Amino acid sequence: MPKHAFEWSDLRYFLAIARSGKLTSAAQRLKVEHSTVSRRLAALETALGARLFDREPGGYKLTPAGEKLFPSAEEMEAIALTSQSHLADTDLSLSGTVRIGAPDGFGSFFLAPRIGRLTETHPNLEVQLVALPRVFSLSKREADIAIGLSRPKEKRLHGYKLTDYRLKMYAASAYLRRHPRIDTLAALSQHRFIGYVDDLLYTPELDYLRLAAKDARALLKSSTLVAQLEMTLAGAGICILPTFMARAHPELECILPETIELIRSFWLVVHTDIRNLARVRTVSEFIIGQVESERTLFE
Repeated sequence: MPKHAFEWSDLRYFLAIARSGKLTSAAQRLKVEHSTVSRRLAALETALGARLFDREPGGYKLTPAGEKLFPSAEEMEAIALTSQSHLADTDLSLSGTVRIGAPDGFGSFFLAPRIGRLTETHPNLEVQLVALPRVFSLSKREADIAIGLSRPKEKRLHGYKLTDYRLKMYAASAYLRRHPRIDTLAALSQHRFIGYVDDLLYTPELDYLRLAAKDARALLKSSTLVAQLEMTLAGAGICILPTFMARAHPELECILPETIELIRSFWLVVHTDIRNLARVRTVSEFIIGQVESERTLFE
């Protein structure tokens, strides 16, 4: 039988460790000392009379008891967050941190130049923009809001389609002057392509080079769209790029514009547990509003 009182707040520390797998990451997420996380975990395990994690070289792994506790802890977290949103649904509540996870193209080229408007309106709000080519796990709280390329499949995730966007084939004018003319799809076989590193593609929606040019094989590759753009601007080859990025660079020329065009989508995704928090809802509405007001940029 547990000898000590069960502290509800200790579940915050349990969830942070379970989601990150490390004490140091959990401490950073909760903005406390490493020793505090260790102490609160020990207190929780003592109160429950069960070991919740196995300490392994790679980090902390849930034990069967920890696996059993995890869904209940998430339900309690959801109740607390819902209560907070009901009691703090005013502009006065717009403080704290909201982390946005976004693909590097959308995050760097669209959101980054505009996100400052949000903090001008809400000066107590801290906005973190993580613009990386990866899928962000909202269940593990890697981000509060994620921009994805497909509708979420998990039941506890809420998705809102922001917009379709178009991709076309581009090359720098300097590259085209030095290489054979491109009048047909067949002519593309004489050219060098830029694309993604195959085994680092984080979502199937980005595996589009061969859809655009059947026999194309990229000889220059990067995991990020920003790097691919820079290679293209430097005249290194031909690349498939979103039009909202390419149109900002007049030195790029669109190749076979009537023949080659791909359409993909951006989705705004939020975990159901936090979607109604005032700060999360405000940031979500800001992103939706920015896309709506500049929809022609994507079309």
